[in-house]
Amino acid sequence: MTAADWGWRLLVIAAVVALLWWLLQYFSGVAVPLAVAVLLAALLSPLNSVLRKWRWPAALAAAGSLLAMVLVIVGVFVAIGAQVARELPELIDQSVVAAGTVIAWLASGPLHIDQAQLDGYLQQLTTWVNDSRAELAGLAASAGVRVGHFLAGLAIALIASFFFLASGRKIWTSTVSLVPEHYRVPTLRASDRGWGSLVAYMRAQVLVALVDALGILIGALALQLPMAWALFALTFVTAFVPVVGAVLAGTVATALALVTHGPVSALIMLGITILVMQAEGHFLQPILLGRAVSLHPLAVLIGLAVGATLAGIVGALLVIPVLAFSVAFIRGLDPSRFDGSLRAELPE
Repeated sequence: MTAADWGWRLLVIAAVVALLWWLLQYFSGVAVPLAVAVLLAALLSPLNSVLRKWRWPAALAAAGSLLAMVLVIVGVFVAIGAQVARELPELIDQSVVAAGTVIAWLASGPLHIDQAQLDGYLQQLTTWVNDSRAELAGLAASAGVRVGHFLAGLAIALIASFFFLASGRKIWTSTVSLVPEHYRVPTLRASDRGWGSLVAYMRAQVLVALVDALGILIGALALQLPMAWALFALTFVTAFVPVVGAVLAGTVATALALVTHGPVSALIMLGITILVMQAEGHFLQPILLGRAVSLHPLAVLIGLAVGATLAGIVGALLVIPVLAFSVAFIRGLDPSRFDGSLRAELPE
């Protein structure tokens, strides 16, 4: 009888989870930007709280927090852009020399590909491009639509972040009012604990991104690669997307090493990238994020794998915050386990 009772309860839970998953996929154009907005609000929550303590109005504090984030991002990219513009001409010259070296190696190396064969491959590529113009145009149009969706999602995320920072407590209290009255106080208490865990997660994620970026920067400076600080900025920004971000930044760094210093430096940079990726995947994220959100490192590692399998990059990005909030929320429902740690109230 007990097994039967547990069986139908598990079936109901599975059905509810499946329904929620379908709804999230169907409304992903709104659900993903809102999830990103929650993460941005958690990231900016400490700054927003400081501005509130300085008696800034709620709307002004929220706008100031978002503006500070935008100014930092723009300032970094302007500084990096100046470095890129300054070093780009020399990099182009080095790329031309490297291309000539590769062509010479193809002709004299073990492959013995002469100029006539290279010209033939180039002609085949040109013919394929000419014959595939319609397909390429379709891909370009599809990419344009995706860019439009991305910009629309970004606008939703920024606007939602503003309202979460300005009146997150009021929004959540209104939502909790739909819960039966005798459950409201435990729900608010648990949500405060969940929010605190989410804020701690974002702080730890910033630290992980910083360590990744420093690892790539040290390797680039040791190898005397151009645009080392540009690589630092690229790694820091992309590190918020687990695994994929480190691969992208490492690929760019390895390509720069190959073009400017040859295959030996490229192999060294590749080794540094792999070391950074291994440190991120097997040490930084499981240990630092696990401590921040009170999850076992193995749970973090498995969560990343499951999230990436189910929803790709978006799943890997969101699975640990969802776990962090959910676990802290469930623990917060039990008053005997609520000690006030990881507590960070939503903005009023």
